[in-house]
Amino acid sequence: MAGEREVVVDALPYIDQGYDEPGVREAAFAMVEEECRRYRPTKNYLEHLPPLNITAFETPMMRTEFERLQNRLPMETMSMKRYELPPPPSGKLNEFNAWTECVDNSQAQLEHQAVRILNLQLMLYYCCPAWQRYLQVLTDAERVASKRLAELRQAIQEINWQRKSLQTKGGEQLRQLEAKWVQLVSHNYEIEQACSMAEEYIASLQQNISSQ
Repeated sequence: MAGEREVVVDALPYIDQGYDEPGVREAAFAMVEEECRRYRPTKNYLEHLPPLNITAFETPMMRTEFERLQNRLPMETMSMKRYELPPPPSGKLNEFNAWTECVDNSQAQLEHQAVRILNLQLMLYYCCPAWQRYLQVLTDAERVASKRLAELRQAIQEINWQRKSLQTKGGEQLRQLEAKWVQLVSHNYEIEQACSMAEEYIASLQQNISSQ
């Protein structure tokens, strides 16, 4: 993010030692606690966000059903009235138009059931191949996703191997440089000792010359 200070992690986990030494874990926890104290505590860290609208995706039918459940009302049974074939009322048994309406209703219901049977037949004929194609699409998608996942895991493993190889080489160079530094420091110490002895020897000579 813009404005944030770049953090450089000074760590080589593949070659660094001393993580299990006494006090290291406690020091790490102390650093974490010190970092946490920098942030102002708050009871609700989501208070800056607008209130959650939990009814945004509710449809009128869902609201009606939720109200029924809240009021503990029984669910309405499926109405079979549209499938009934009632005869004309008792007062219209001798009327031609009344019987015509009953026959038309019967024909409509019969045609409706015929359409339902046709839909079931079409489903039996076309549903299985369509479902098989859909399953094949899912299988192909799963195969592509699995291949991509394997590629990502392989890439991650290669990055880890490269990181380990670089850190191992860097660790060897650091050890060589550290050994050279120790050698130079020891050599400088020996030179300083020699210089100090030479200065003392010169000072003693000068003192002897002065006393004579």
